[in-house]
Amino acid sequence: MDALTINFAPVLQITDEQFFQLCQINELIRFERNADGTLLLMPLVGGLTSNRNANLTAQLGVWNRDESLGIVFGSSVGFILRNGSVRSPDASWLKRDKWNSLTQEQKERFPPVCPDFVMELRSDTDCLTRLQNKMQEYRDNGARLGWLIDLETRQVEIYRSGRYIEVLQSPASLSGEDILPGFMLNFENIW
Repeated sequence: MDALTINFAPVLQITDEQFFQLCQINELIRFERNADGTLLLMPLVGGLTSNRNANLTAQLGVWNRDESLGIVFGSSVGFILRNGSVRSPDASWLKRDKWNSLTQEQKERFPPVCPDFVMELRSDTDCLTRLQNKMQEYRDNGARLGWLIDLETRQVEIYRSGRYIEVLQSPASLSGEDILPGFMLNFENIW
């Protein structure tokens, strides 16, 4: 089952603060917000997908711990993008100077910034088109590198700022390029 969309716009416009509070009150429901104000209720994932998400985030976290170039986020953060949407990538990374430029309150709520790097992991219940649109939205709002990992087809779509989407079939690893210097994602425990 993919995300469920709810449209309150004809009756109610939800502010960033109200959306944050809605997410806090309903902590067991994963929400995202589209640029048009509609809400997406995201289904919980199964154990295998969660384990793979944790593996992705752990690999990114270990690299970042050693390099200390930025901040790593798991799938439970919401970022307020320039277009007004609130997105929650499966794993993401933000350059340290961007993080440091935020106020303490912005850090404690949904940071109003687009990560420099995002990863989305498509499980068998996710809609590919919705995730591709989400990846394009990240790129349009400032992400410099993004990976959409499709477990079903064993493909990875690579989104780079100002470039065409590259598709790789069953890569053994991926390089973080100049965005994440020295980072290599190993797919051994993901495929």
